[in-house]
Amino acid sequence: QMCIRDRQSTMGKTYFLIKSSMKATIDPSTGGLVFLNEEQEEEKVNLTRQQLVSTQQDSSLTDINKNYYPLPSRLSLDERYKLAMSVGIECINEKELYDLLERKTHPICYDGFEPSGRMHIAQGVFKAINVNKLVDAGCIFIFWVADWFAMLNNKMGGDLEKIRNVGRYFIEVWKAVGMKMSNVKFLWASDEIGKNPDKYWLQVMDVARKNNIPRIVRCSTIMGRKEGEDLSVAQLLYPCMQCTDIFYLKADICQLGLDQRKVNMLAREYCDDIGKKDKPVILSHRMLPGLQEGQEKASKSDPSSAIFMEDDANEVKKKIKSAFCPEGIVEGNPVLQYVRYVVFERFSEVEIKRKEEWGGNATYRSYQELEADFVEKKLHPGDLKIALTEYLNKILQPVRDHFINDPEARKLLELIRSYKVTK
Repeated sequence: QMCIRDRQSTMGKTYFLIKSSMKATIDPSTGGLVFLNEEQEEEKVNLTRQQLVSTQQDSSLTDINKNYYPLPSRLSLDERYKLAMSVGIECINEKELYDLLERKTHPICYDGFEPSGRMHIAQGVFKAINVNKLVDAGCIFIFWVADWFAMLNNKMGGDLEKIRNVGRYFIEVWKAVGMKMSNVKFLWASDEIGKNPDKYWLQVMDVARKNNIPRIVRCSTIMGRKEGEDLSVAQLLYPCMQCTDIFYLKADICQLGLDQRKVNMLAREYCDDIGKKDKPVILSHRMLPGLQEGQEKASKSDPSSAIFMEDDANEVKKKIKSAFCPEGIVEGNPVLQYVRYVVFERFSEVEIKRKEEWGGNATYRSYQELEADFVEKKLHPGDLKIALTEYLNKILQPVRDHFINDPEARKLLELIRSYKVTK
């Protein structure tokens, strides 16, 4: 609650007097502070009320949590544990996870995402698969829509309005691809932090106070930045905020990608610093690779490295056809990775269609069977790619239909496609 009232000059120096009864707000288009006088403040309140009424009359795009109604799991404790463990390539630690599931009907899982451009299949389908498993295990899954974080990391040029639109697009994709929304809640970081700013920022400062700069810099990879990259002060603040998110949301399980491991470990170390007994369990999922040779993960800035959730059938065919898939080689083969962690998670069997002279049709009821034939060169990369293309298109078709048939969703996608993707 401050505004520059006037200024005075004394001995060549300028001093600004602050009037505490007036306020400053953040301009969503620039992220900068805008100071308001009393008339402007009232005008802003009236405009916000009008926008709220308009939003309430809008389509389901704005009512993001309307299907939230947590349901308990019907599985046994051991089944819940096994299902949860199938999500992660790493769990820290397994006993804590088992005890948590035994103790709580609805453990809280959390993942945060920066809204930043179009969504690829690793974020869309693969994430929905993992969320659905945890929902079936009885968990509540909180998506932290990290709009302020995206602004700090200069996504979408730091334009908060664009960032919020991208966040809405992400949510629409997950709904269309079949994410089980009964136990899923989406929270905008800027809105939630604003509800209790004292609590949030005091803990951010405490996390910062208990860690040195090299420890925070080591966490910079969570933002998609290299450890030696020149960072802004805002980007140094980012890991302290992400660590705080875990406690602010009362998360029991950090269910993020393996690339977020460093900041999740920072949160567990912080528990030691403050004497907190119940540490968040880290359940890290694997990172699906990019489609080209040597790409550890898909990149939005390189369209050939990823299948995007609203790519048409021809685009999917073209990208998979050019994907790296050396004959008989499993290591570093993205086509096999997509078959294993996307297709076999959605379908009970995979059919390979080919001419009789090339062995005829074959049906695989497990990935292990398919991989064995691939290694023995009984299954050619070309035939595997054709099958992968067919199954990916089956998975993506409901998403395409949603963005074609829903007028608001279609308009939103057109807007997102007009944005320039930033690193």
